[in-house]
Amino acid sequence: MREFKERVAVITGAASGIGRGLADRCAKEGMKVVLADIEENALIQAEEEMKATGATVMSVITDVSKEGDVKSLAEKSVDAFGDVHLLFNNAGVGGGTSAWESTVADWEWIMGVNLWGVIHCVRTFVPIMLKQQSESHIVNTASMAGLMSGPYSAIYKVTKHGVVSLSETLYHELKQKNASINVSVLCPGYIDTQIVDCERNRPAKLQNDPEIERNRREKPEYQFMEQFMRKAVQDGMSPQGTADFVFDAIKAEKFYILANPAYFKDFANMRAEDIIQERNPTNPLSAPLD
Repeated sequence: MREFKERVAVITGAASGIGRGLADRCAKEGMKVVLADIEENALIQAEEEMKATGATVMSVITDVSKEGDVKSLAEKSVDAFGDVHLLFNNAGVGGGTSAWESTVADWEWIMGVNLWGVIHCVRTFVPIMLKQQSESHIVNTASMAGLMSGPYSAIYKVTKHGVVSLSETLYHELKQKNASINVSVLCPGYIDTQIVDCERNRPAKLQNDPEIERNRREKPEYQFMEQFMRKAVQDGMSPQGTADFVFDAIKAEKFYILANPAYFKDFANMRAEDIIQERNPTNPLSAPLD
């Protein structure tokens, strides 16, 4: 896809971070933009700010972990603008601790948003796009964590590996149908977003017991990882820069969008070599890089 003016973009997780960067870039391209997010105040603010610049935009409060919310998002998008040409399945959260210490609530929340959110959007929007028979593109936000192995962030990695595999499978299936829908998977490194503070949007029914949460936050390893992540995202690529990178990839019809920083590619290559050589997984935190 090279022409964007007057076409329609739907973006989940659009009120902040990468999603907001994508929304602003879509508006800059002259697209009609549908903003979807669970954070109501931030969503309203994003819509107002974009409209003030002259953008054609609407917002829909959406919990992507709920199939009904995603179906409602699709219906409102089609009712307002007719078609959907660009779909950014971008909503995401992080959290949890080790694979065994993370609670069921941790797993349900992060899996619900990061993986089921993409599944619901694919199942809902792909039939709409197929029926349109017009050029369109889907970008699923995964992470470089979905291309590598290592300790920490077990749930996050599981979801992002799932998004990568889902995207690859979707790409092949649509090519077999000769559909006019292209697919990309965005695998960024550290981006300057609010993901470290994503607990602000965690549903009450999936909150951890306060004592469990307090004990978790008192552990030195938890404090280390939180401090590391805050510094890493603060120093990361801007959402606007990420959006520019994504649009260049869409125009070039690239599937893998490996945005910032470059050294994460070494980690992905390390995992691939572990598999090919049938050796035990290498810990990227202790392995020397070229």
